[in-house]
Amino acid sequence: MHASKFFISTLKEAPSDAEVVSHKLMTRAGMIRKLAGGIYNYMPLGLRVIRKIEAIIRDEMNRAGAIELLMPLIQPAELWQETGRWDKMGPEMLRVKDRHDRDFIIQPTSEEVVTDIARAEIHSWRQLPKNFYHIQTKFRDERRPRFGVMRGREFTMKDAYSFDRDDEAAGRSYDIMFDAYMRIFRRLGLEFRAVAADTGAIGGSRSHEFQVIADTGEDLIAWCPDSDYAANIELAQASALIAERAAPAQALAKAPTPGTVRCEDVAALLALPLDRTVKSIVLATDKEGKTELWLLMLRGDHELNEVKASKLAGLKEGFRFATEAEIFEHFGCKPGYLGPVGLKKPVHVIADLTVANMSDFVTGANEVDAHLTGVNWGRDLQEPEAVADLRNVVEGDPSPDGKGRLSIQRGIEVGHVFFLGTKYSEAMNCTYLDETGKPRTMVMGCYGIGVTRLVGAAIEQNHDERGIIWPQSIAPFEVVICPVGWSKSEQVRETATRLYAELTAAGFDVMLDDRDERPGVMFADWELIGVPHRITVGERGLKEGVIEYQNRRDAAAQKVAPDAVRALLGEPA
Repeated sequence: MHASKFFISTLKEAPSDAEVVSHKLMTRAGMIRKLAGGIYNYMPLGLRVIRKIEAIIRDEMNRAGAIELLMPLIQPAELWQETGRWDKMGPEMLRVKDRHDRDFIIQPTSEEVVTDIARAEIHSWRQLPKNFYHIQTKFRDERRPRFGVMRGREFTMKDAYSFDRDDEAAGRSYDIMFDAYMRIFRRLGLEFRAVAADTGAIGGSRSHEFQVIADTGEDLIAWCPDSDYAANIELAQASALIAERAAPAQALAKAPTPGTVRCEDVAALLALPLDRTVKSIVLATDKEGKTELWLLMLRGDHELNEVKASKLAGLKEGFRFATEAEIFEHFGCKPGYLGPVGLKKPVHVIADLTVANMSDFVTGANEVDAHLTGVNWGRDLQEPEAVADLRNVVEGDPSPDGKGRLSIQRGIEVGHVFFLGTKYSEAMNCTYLDETGKPRTMVMGCYGIGVTRLVGAAIEQNHDERGIIWPQSIAPFEVVICPVGWSKSEQVRETATRLYAELTAAGFDVMLDDRDERPGVMFADWELIGVPHRITVGERGLKEGVIEYQNRRDAAAQKVAPDAVRALLGEPA
């Protein structure tokens, strides 16, 4: 490709609404242009990156035996009503009507449509297993789209769906896709982790997220440097930090704590370690017109994990945080001074694993400006109704596999695989006939990769003060040749053109910058755009028999003979 025939539109300044590095650099490098909130035009440079990501995904999906098709962007409401998601999904699902007043959606995902295909086309056990995938536009009407392509409303996604005879076969399909995803992300050249994850709204019983490691990531990952353990913070198991409960050593006492509603402030006022305090979190459930309150107790230095709470008996059907009026009715006090001792009305008391083994701890006294010290289970209050893992893990916690200590790092979710089971196939009567002629429900898995999000995630992980640093496999161009004095020197033109032809023939994706710009302008553009390899051809260097080569990650260029540059480039992507 010659730059004079391409479209390069770099900017010196990022837009004022750009919050993260990828949004700033993609805009400045001319890869995207905003059309509306969370909706972008993908300019030629950005589209080249997307197409390279798609090519790697297609290659590995096909290698894994998945079959590509293409499902519509617009889907009829009837399919979503079969599974109940028409009513369950919130305003992020964009609903539209056609001229006949029929309801449709702009697809956020395609479980219903692909299940409809399977029930219509797959009839016999001989046709299984099958795995269908497509790469298609999705739309989710985010309340506050932000971070450029990282959390846009319109995006491109690869979603795949497997259909099997039973759980065992579906487990094999899941493993095949997991391995394919590992190969995909390795080929993309990104540092990533596959972490155990919650199944969330999609449903199912087994789930892994693929997280690109980046300081700007919204997700927290718990992992063990000494083992293979890795999990999303929502799912990471937190063990009890106290092996067994000690006998009481203090008498129960009330301490004045004026104006201290946070455990950190209480600990500081009483000159106690924060891990001696216990925080009280009050949830409410509404069932058949009856409201019940739940007191969840965590150590003062720990945070509630709402996903774990949602799996507790009694809270699985849904919960909310209690209102101040409900709290006052049961505790006789406003939030900030709550505790399990001396309740006005009964509540369900659930203790975190660590709290259940604490003794002589500090809680609110259910009285403004007062806390209780020397609180002990069994003596001052009843044993908890239940003991459960309620908290987020923290740096240094024991790894659940017993092989070391946990580290915490940030990541950007770019892929997710789910073992769905029969959630959708049962709801939509998606069956096949087994060897005996009896109908059986197909068992499903689903597997997604955020294609356009990957572009942003790669930049968040790979950039410096000069711009983007693309992994070679997904760079818009692998090599850029920058001739200095293109229009003035025939020798420069001949050498640059010869190198371009040789490297293109060798399989490299090469850009020849024949715009006749000043060196500073060319260098700044290509450093911003992030091409991995730059070759500079100048008349002065050619007189000495050399050209300059610089890897995008290097601080300076090196002089080499024109025939030696090929060896420095390695192999094409």
